[in-house]
Amino acid sequence: MLKGGAVRRAMALVTGGAPLLTGVALLVLPGPGLLLVLAGLLVLSREFPGVRRYVDPVRDRALRAADDSVASPLRLAASVLAGAGLLVAGVTWGLRPRLPFGGWATGSGLILSGLVLLGLLLWSLDRARQARRAPAPAAPPARFGSGSDSDFEDTEHAVQGRPPTGAPPGDV
Repeated sequence: MLKGGAVRRAMALVTGGAPLLTGVALLVLPGPGLLLVLAGLLVLSREFPGVRRYVDPVRDRALRAADDSVASPLRLAASVLAGAGLLVAGVTWGLRPRLPFGGWATGSGLILSGLVLLGLLLWSLDRARQARRAPAPAAPPARFGSGSDSDFEDTEHAVQGRPPTGAPPGDV
């Protein structure tokens, strides 16, 4: 009989492995592959610490891809058309069992992919709108040398091509 820790690890392996493997397949098929890979890695990283090192790089790429999908009206329109195309293809495959892999098993998978894609597009749009509304974080002033304000002013003047306060006119 399996002990509690082993059962928990097995459950994590199944619940994290399924979206991970589906996401890997969707990297070449139509659908939100990177986001599913990220979801699988997040679940797996809770039980398997070695997986954690893959989470941040995949998260960065997945969020960049999500931002890119709504970056321009043309990309947004193409993504919406892809989602609508998946929905239409799903219904077509469901209603026409004579098509290759025809039937509702394939059709429901395509419909689900289309709905997930459209849902993720809405999430990406909302994320992009929030990013536009949020004020840019103010960078703290850079400190050089001893950390005094005069060091900062000297650097600022040098960047602007002006002599620092108290310096001879020809000294930059």
